Amino acid sequence: MGLWNQFSAVMLRQRGHLFCWVPVCLALGMGWYFSLRAEPTGGVLAAVACVVVVLAVVARALPEITAPFAVGAALVLLGLLLAAFRAHSVAAPVLGWRYYGPLEGRVMALDRSQSDAPRVTLDQVRLDRVPPARTPPRVRVSLHSTLPGAITPTPGMQVMTTAHLSPPAGPVEPGGFDFQRYAWFAELGAVGYSRVPLLGMAEPVEGGIALILFRLRMAASARVRAHLPGDIGGFAAAITTGDRSAISQDALQDLRSSNLAHLLAISGLHMGLLSGVVFGATRLLLALHPVTATRWPSRSIAAGAALIAATGYLALSGGNVATERAYVMCAVALCALMIGRRAISLRAVAMAGIIVLTLRPEALMGPGFQMSFAATTALVAVFGWIRDFEGEVIPKRLRPVAAVVISSTVAGIATAPISAAHFNTIAHYGLVANLLSVPLMGVLVIPAAVLAAILAPFGGEGIPLWAMGLGLEWILTVADVVAHLPGARSFVPGPGGWVLPLLSLGFLWLVLWQGHLRWFGLPAIMLSFALWQGTTRPDVLIADTGTLVGVMTPAGRALSKDKAAGFVARNWLENDGDGADQAVAAQRWAGQEKGIIHLSGKRAVAAFSGCQPEKVVVASVDMTTARDWGCQVYDPLRLRETGAIALNKSAQGWEVTTAKDRAGTRLWNSRQQRQ
Repeated sequence: MGLWNQFSAVMLRQRGHLFCWVPVCLALGMGWYFSLRAEPTGGVLAAVACVVVVLAVVARALPEITAPFAVGAALVLLGLLLAAFRAHSVAAPVLGWRYYGPLEGRVMALDRSQSDAPRVTLDQVRLDRVPPARTPPRVRVSLHSTLPGAITPTPGMQVMTTAHLSPPAGPVEPGGFDFQRYAWFAELGAVGYSRVPLLGMAEPVEGGIALILFRLRMAASARVRAHLPGDIGGFAAAITTGDRSAISQDALQDLRSSNLAHLLAISGLHMGLLSGVVFGATRLLLALHPVTATRWPSRSIAAGAALIAATGYLALSGGNVATERAYVMCAVALCALMIGRRAISLRAVAMAGIIVLTLRPEALMGPGFQMSFAATTALVAVFGWIRDFEGEVIPKRLRPVAAVVISSTVAGIATAPISAAHFNTIAHYGLVANLLSVPLMGVLVIPAAVLAAILAPFGGEGIPLWAMGLGLEWILTVADVVAHLPGARSFVPGPGGWVLPLLSLGFLWLVLWQGHLRWFGLPAIMLSFALWQGTTRPDVLIADTGTLVGVMTPAGRALSKDKAAGFVARNWLENDGDGADQAVAAQRWAGQEKGIIHLSGKRAVAAFSGCQPEKVVVASVDMTTARDWGCQVYDPLRLRETGAIALNKSAQGWEVTTAKDRAGTRLWNSRQQRQ
């Protein structure tokens, strides 16, 4: 058999399975767009659109064997266009300077900051002496006031305060998480804090559907927490309404350390359990009467009721990426049940991916999308292989237990590398914690939540919520015990830029490709782990404000300050794979680490007289640029142009990498957007 015949046989075997590659190709194009160092011009995008049309026409003329390659190329370019269109469609003013003064706006979101302070997101923003054309559409403010007189914000309330605002910050190190990009797509034009009380200007006013749903969410959350105190109530509110503002940072940390944090996100587990409970209960009710049991299409009716419940759950939860993906999956499965088709398949996962990526291309870059689809794809593939295996693999009596063990193991393996890449931790007892907790979600927590929602209009939600609280108390106890076991978690350094894409492509090739060539996905996966293992961290990191310096030492990164720039310090240490806190890392600082001099404050700068050429000086206040200090100087004035800086020592001196160089000039960090 010739090479062409072998190639033809391989491609013909993919017939009926190529649809699953559509979201993969779209994701490649979107990832390409986000990795660009310069924003594509309108002319470039128009040319790309023409190429997409040409490829689509060519694909129709090509033979069946080669046409998929033209279609795939067109989809990759289409993904780039979709991402660019989305980025331009959300364009809005971004604050271009530090602002201190009056702030007015309407409450549109409530949550808590990483420091556990209440936080509000405001729209209809008004800033003193800032024209509307330059005012950000939304701002997010952490409330640190301890003074009396503050009001409790409610959805839609017009409020005012005096706030410190600044533009969204860039990456804390070159190649790090780009908060500016996140804020751009969230339409956040400024972030900051307030140390004075939040005052109400007017009662909540009528708003659109988004505000109505927000009020409904907060009302439901308050009602749940009125019955369940503390972290149990916060947990219950999180899984029913998506409101995480009432759960403490200690409980969150325990859930993360035990690999149970996914239970907080309203995702496939919750949506599937809710739909399953409603579907089963509806079919049971229809089976109670001979007419409905024998003459009505009970399965289709039950699927329709479950779809209505899932739609309501999506609206009530706030609709994050994981919830949207889970809803689309449930909708596809339930519609399949209505018409007598297979409910769960990789095609359904692919359809969910296409919809989510088309609506929100930026979701591709976040851990929620990556972990959600990795777990779902792995579970559907593994259970599909088990279903198609000839013979009875698992005895019927053991199948419920085996299903829990297999699903927890598969989902854990699929999401562990992504979680480690984004959060730099590995939970070693996560499987045990999930086996002790996930079954209870299905048999007690979610059914009780559904019953509470049904009885709430009649004031009878108390008993179901009490039962729900028992289940959540058990889960929090498991999280606390597992999180404090010796060696419960370890820390890993952040991977390089190619690791996750290569790992994802290897995994998808292994799952989606048909035939023996699918095993070529394993070398790609192993290569990604090899690249991760070989990741090196910068010798020196400099914060974009000059307030913090981190120098790598044999004991780990030494930090120049024990309190300043806590968010930056935490991210540096996490990316190093270092579990120490900032105070411990600051004890490693012995002064002029590796020739790095950090001048903190005006007095230190005033007392500084100069240094040798091989030294590097970092200052937290502006230094006189006209003077020759005799060495490299990085002060806030210079760092505003470069962003955070990474230095690596070489035989030729210091190799400098700036966050601005790595991020490039894009819509979300362009100075023109901040004028």
